[in-house]
Amino acid sequence: MPKNTKYRAKEPDENGFIDYDPQEDAVWRDLVARQQPSVERLAAAVFLEGQKQLDLPKDRVPQCVEVSQKLQGLTGWKVAPVPALIGFKQFFRMLSEQTFPAASFIRSREDFDYIEEPDIFHEIYGHTPLLADARFARFSQVIGETGLNCDKSDYAWLIRLYWFTVEFGLIREDGAIKALGSGLASSPEELEHAIHAPSVERKPFDVMDILRTPYRIDINQPIYFVLEDVAQLTEIQNRDLLGDIRKARDLGLHAPTYPAKQT
Repeated sequence: MPKNTKYRAKEPDENGFIDYDPQEDAVWRDLVARQQPSVERLAAAVFLEGQKQLDLPKDRVPQCVEVSQKLQGLTGWKVAPVPALIGFKQFFRMLSEQTFPAASFIRSREDFDYIEEPDIFHEIYGHTPLLADARFARFSQVIGETGLNCDKSDYAWLIRLYWFTVEFGLIREDGAIKALGSGLASSPEELEHAIHAPSVERKPFDVMDILRTPYRIDINQPIYFVLEDVAQLTEIQNRDLLGDIRKARDLGLHAPTYPAKQT
């Protein structure tokens, strides 16, 4: 996550609604129109089913309150608008309370193709379809609960498990690799890259391997982890994740497979 942003949060009114202007609605409309055909080809069935259940508007920015009404009926979750950047502690607390923090602004036309910080297109279009599935919803809550019990120094280790599953996870369906992660679903370039790029290493899902794998947020990932079944996320609920983190720290990080970021 970037340390600063040029974007400012949009504040909801007393009923929880945010006033998005016609230009912002048009950005949402055009983002959906560009992304949806690729998602229908490359996204996992669980993501597509979540889209169907939520039936998000295609021509305007959705309101968190209306998305929450649907999610609460499906998995008990809700979506709450937040500033562009929040800390790990707040993020984990909200997940533990079955609340997904959604940055309330939408990217400008200038950043149409890529925005480093998450905006409401990434949050709502990318994340909420997975939260419509009880298994992903519970996995996200477990990440939050674990984060609340972590030492601050463990946050970066735990978030890798979220990064390589909810954000950039892959899954095998009928012998084919499909995209699960919200970061993939909301990124036209990386969605194709993750599924088709010959340079990508697609590794079997393994918690310890994931905890030890460094990443950069500003490049297409060189490594992805592939679930064989969503049930593998359910199994994580019974793991001692704090113990896993301690073991991963003792073993240390794998050597990065990406170039160092230029400063």
